[in-house]
Amino acid sequence: MFPIRDSVRSDTTPAIVYAIILANAAVFLYQNSLGTNAAVLFTYEYGLVPIRYFDPFWGRRNGLPPTDYWPFLTATFLHGGWLHIILNMWTLYIFGRTMEARMGSMGFLAFYLSCAVASTAVHAWFNATSDVPVVGASGAIAGVIGAYAVTYPSARITLLIPIVIIPLIFDNPAVAFGIIWFGMQVLQGAWETMTPSMGGGIAWWAHIGGFIAGILFLPIFLVFAPRRRYGGHWERGPWG
Repeated sequence: MFPIRDSVRSDTTPAIVYAIILANAAVFLYQNSLGTNAAVLFTYEYGLVPIRYFDPFWGRRNGLPPTDYWPFLTATFLHGGWLHIILNMWTLYIFGRTMEARMGSMGFLAFYLSCAVASTAVHAWFNATSDVPVVGASGAIAGVIGAYAVTYPSARITLLIPIVIIPLIFDNPAVAFGIIWFGMQVLQGAWETMTPSMGGGIAWWAHIGGFIAGILFLPIFLVFAPRRRYGGHWERGPWG
């Protein structure tokens, strides 16, 4: 399911969303400018390699100190390819601009970074023996989706679902989209946990952790959120 647009409108400029997108783009372009070997080393250094924190001997032997916790954050600014970053940044734009308007710019930035760290921590916990670096902003964005779903449950999300070569476009309530999206992550994460050899290289548990973190963190950040007026057709959610 690819979100195309949402029905909630605000009169503010999502400066932090734009800044995050630009930061991700800059890092991605830098990654692409590196040679093959340098790019791999860069990914291992700044991506999250779970085993380095659960097997300190392995980490030190491979030049990845287990006391360096920056990858829990920096991993969310790296991406594995053009499609990866484009889909992530577009989804961030769709949901992030509305949540930034709701939380305020600095509040949204702190919220986003908190979800980023929570998502990579959950991924590391469920993949403690993995020596494969995880990269991508999707865990942090999952937190934004979770927060959006409970803040604007009745907002309409226009989705595109490609069926072979036929695009199917329809509107869906935000809360339904959030439940379906989260359910898909849980099913995929559970399947990968039971049959690790069949994993497709997607950080399902980062998505799960980020989504739950977004819902749990939301009321904390709403305490200091500015009061704004919104356009569009929506109803407040339990924490919005």
